[in-house]
Amino acid sequence: MRARYVVDTNVLIAASAADPLHPKDIDATPDDPVMRQKVWEWLNEFDTGKSRMILDSRGSIFKEYSNKLGFNDFGIQVVMHKWDTIAVDLVDVAYDSYGDGIIPEELESVIHDRADRKMVAAALESKRVFGEGCVAFAGDTDWHEWEDVLIQRGLILEPVIEEWSRQKFAEKQERKQK
Repeated sequence: MRARYVVDTNVLIAASAADPLHPKDIDATPDDPVMRQKVWEWLNEFDTGKSRMILDSRGSIFKEYSNKLGFNDFGIQVVMHKWDTIAVDLVDVAYDSYGDGIIPEELESVIHDRADRKMVAAALESKRVFGEGCVAFAGDTDWHEWEDVLIQRGLILEPVIEEWSRQKFAEKQERKQK
């Protein structure tokens, strides 16, 4: 595991759906229980390990987490544990009038999912402040689409279930070509 992560919301959702103690009946991607279990295992390792969580100082990333999950869900409990153990690093993210994270202009045409812009902005700021910006993701294949340009900007992407997400991304690209 890396020192710090911006954790995409889909990781928290999928892990919460697979929680062995309190599985959550929620719409989560992937829907395959084996893949969800792998996401849970990653998040559990993140929870119990020394890795730190990157959140924005405005609280917009945490607000997104809270909008998708309840207080007792595993994903939120991991975030709360990181807070409780002082393992959260806050970074400043600027927001536009729509509440979307402001990213460099050359990335605006690439990062089409406006909700993910705050994650990108937080990772960029983490790189600037801490020397490394890493985004962990699971069920959102858009990150593969943006991978080259984000790597060029010095970011690191960590697909938690890489084989699955790359396959789903390839299938998505095939459908676009038809």
